Amino acid sequence: MKQTHTSLGKLEGPVLVFGGPYSNFQALKALYARAHVLKIPPRNIICTGDIVAYCAQPQECIDLIRDWGIHVVQGNCETSIGYDEDDCGCGFEENSACDLASREWFSFSRQRVTSDAKAWMRELPFSISFEFQNKIYHCIHGAHDVQNTFVFASTGQAEKQRAFDAVTADVIIGGHCGLPFTSEVSQDKRWLNAGVIGMPANDGSPQTWYMLISPSSGADEEQEKDEQNKSAEVSWHRLEYDYAKTIEIMQNERLAKGYQESLKTGLWPNMDILPQAERLLVGSPLQLPNLNIGPIT
Repeated sequence: MKQTHTSLGKLEGPVLVFGGPYSNFQALKALYARAHVLKIPPRNIICTGDIVAYCAQPQECIDLIRDWGIHVVQGNCETSIGYDEDDCGCGFEENSACDLASREWFSFSRQRVTSDAKAWMRELPFSISFEFQNKIYHCIHGAHDVQNTFVFASTGQAEKQRAFDAVTADVIIGGHCGLPFTSEVSQDKRWLNAGVIGMPANDGSPQTWYMLISPSSGADEEQEKDEQNKSAEVSWHRLEYDYAKTIEIMQNERLAKGYQESLKTGLWPNMDILPQAERLLVGSPLQLPNLNIGPIT
């Protein structure tokens, strides 16, 4: 399959980035409503992939995203469902708890997603870039060259640097791992993850996460006119939604109880994919300070 790239050119105004709806239609509807409140147009909204996964409304999520008209990076779930492959391609160790649970939702989702939706997923780009406040942002799903690689905050700087060596970007925005974070790769390079909206961030809260990139509030009018001095502020935000409704629909479809509990407790059913550093933070409330991208410090 051809790994395509889409450039959105220069974007003005706030940009909303989110990952992993995971077939959680209630969460996606809540984010859709939030985007309208924030008055962020579809051209300024990017999903980092995995529309379809653990929850019970895969086709409904696809339909809403297509009607919405936002940009989507092709994640491993889009590839696997789109090409009717045998598994989700998430990169789980064979016969691990994650692998066994994924077989259930993958089989369920593959049967529920229409052939037209699968064709649409096959055409999604593997990466999306845009310019904002004089910086280049490059959105991917896993690693820059391997779609289902898990990249966490604790992932070694050398691996992240290889991605910057391969693409033209000041900031890389990844998905796939399910956790929001910021990581400084070098003095002028950042790796970000918006988190996902379809599952909690393993922090003990049922709320999920999305990210905003906005013109920096610290810049005055004269600085904003100067291309060299433009800067952006990155902020992470919790999303509240009707998780009880999502659980009810999953129960009706007899999907995995572990993921149903996760939606309520905010804790993942297992820690198979987590590095040791992230395991030590399980159940701890996340605190993500605003980040400045640009010359203003």
